[in-house]
Amino acid sequence: MITTEQNEKLRGWFAGRLPDDLFESLAEVTVDREEITVVGRIPEPRLTEGAPATERAAAVEGRIQEFRERTREDRIEVAREAEHRFRKKVSWGVECGGERALFTHIAAPVMTRLRQPERQVLDTLIAAGVARSRSDALAWCVRLVQRHTDDWLTELRESLEHVQRVRAQGPDTTAGNDQARPAPADEPTDGQMDDSSTQPPKGG
Repeated sequence: MITTEQNEKLRGWFAGRLPDDLFESLAEVTVDREEITVVGRIPEPRLTEGAPATERAAAVEGRIQEFRERTREDRIEVAREAEHRFRKKVSWGVECGGERALFTHIAAPVMTRLRQPERQVLDTLIAAGVARSRSDALAWCVRLVQRHTDDWLTELRESLEHVQRVRAQGPDTTAGNDQARPAPADEPTDGQMDDSSTQPPKGG
């Protein structure tokens, strides 16, 4: 578990190391055992007054993409120094116009692939003594969800069983196709004899 003092030192280092024109302000620096995530605020795009929501959303998306491409080299350089100093990978994100976007970041395997916010939940449970490891913490979370959603899960299982019963009561399409298949023209049907097998040949 990262202490408050360590987190403050990390934030201070990034605040001093980042180029002045990279962000309007540093919004957040979070850290766990694998990764440091740096989120900064960038200017909103200028739009005409009363612009529709769809136009605004598209403009914010475009501004975030422009920032990501334009600042790539600067961010790589800072990340390289931080990784050498703190022995952790660095990921980036931005806030723009009330929207937050996280760029590619680590997904650590813990019985499944989890992002940093989920890993921080598990690490908090470990630090509090609730679990001994992330695997234990993940199992604890599953049990907690199961306990509080037991009625819903029971109803869901009953619904699935009902679907299976209804499906089983339906016609057997394979058997129906076999019964409906007409006999070939040269094959006798039920109740019809093959004369060639019961009558002696003529002229014998």
